[in-house]
Amino acid sequence: MSERVTAKATGPDEREQQVLDRIDRARRRQARVREDRIVLAHGSGGKATQTLVEAVFLDAFRNPLLEPLEDAATLDLEAGRLALTTDSFVVSPLFFPGGNIGDLAVNGTVNDLAVSGARPLYLTAGFILEEGFPVADLVRIVESMSAAAEAAGVQVVTGDTKVVQRGKADGCYINTAGVGRIERDAPLGIARARPGDAVLVSGTIGEHGITIMLARGELDIEADLESDTAAVHGLVAELLATVPGVRALRDATRGGVATILNEVARSADVGIVVDEAKVPVRPEVRGAAELLGIDPLYVACEGRVVVVVDADQAEDALAVLRSHPLGRDSAAIGRVVDEPPGMVLLNTTFGGTRVIDLLVGDPLPRIC
Repeated sequence: MSERVTAKATGPDEREQQVLDRIDRARRRQARVREDRIVLAHGSGGKATQTLVEAVFLDAFRNPLLEPLEDAATLDLEAGRLALTTDSFVVSPLFFPGGNIGDLAVNGTVNDLAVSGARPLYLTAGFILEEGFPVADLVRIVESMSAAAEAAGVQVVTGDTKVVQRGKADGCYINTAGVGRIERDAPLGIARARPGDAVLVSGTIGEHGITIMLARGELDIEADLESDTAAVHGLVAELLATVPGVRALRDATRGGVATILNEVARSADVGIVVDEAKVPVRPEVRGAAELLGIDPLYVACEGRVVVVVDADQAEDALAVLRSHPLGRDSAAIGRVVDEPPGMVLLNTTFGGTRVIDLLVGDPLPRIC
């Protein structure tokens, strides 16, 4: 017997709806892709990406579930509330210290579900393979995916494979979708951030991005680094079960922590102030970033979570995070403020203040 399934958006509160309405009006008025062709900056996670998402994809697929632009859609179903997410992985090189494109695809999809408050259940996997790609490498990738899925307690339940001509792809691309069940009544979302809230990160930042950059062998830099790729669903589940004041969670992937903070500030119409001295960065990452002339705040992570939580419960949240192996280096890095709305400010270690804006163009070496 088949089961009829219906879906509807989980309703925001009055203030959130006002913010979403204002953002929607601004998106409809301002979002327009000025380029005639896709350029690399459209995939950088910065302003060009944001414009492309809003002007092309959001405009075409607009619906109440998509409009918040969260990491996963929250579905209200007769069979229960589910979260649905999708992602694509085009990392180069395919194999790097600490992981490969296979476990990265599983972990990344699981994490998008986890930060939406869902228990990950099922994944899909679509492969685009280049003619001449070694079967042994494909087996290695798939085995890594299988191990990562087993560790995360999810199943890959359907998939697809396409082969393109030699030179038409970079060996192997993977597309995924993920479904998870939401078992928590209190909703999460970046539009729920409030002035006075604390901003936390679950560990040291930038390790994945710097690892990928160095693994390409194009830079004469050596560092003892591995990608931080990991599934954070267990960490998130413990946090949500213990700390009711968590308002929002995001995994800091493409565009890094800086991009996540800008998304929070814009969606909630608040300001965010970050203390540079409190941001946890490994010396190897900081050193490599300085040599490359980039800011670790913009460098991708693959196993780190940004948390917005009621300030009165920030210490409890830190205690929970630090009790988990993936969160032992967690830190409170900033706070949500009233002014200036939509902006992120950094109090530097030199005593000054500067704006942490979205990336413009594609200034970082590509990592995915």
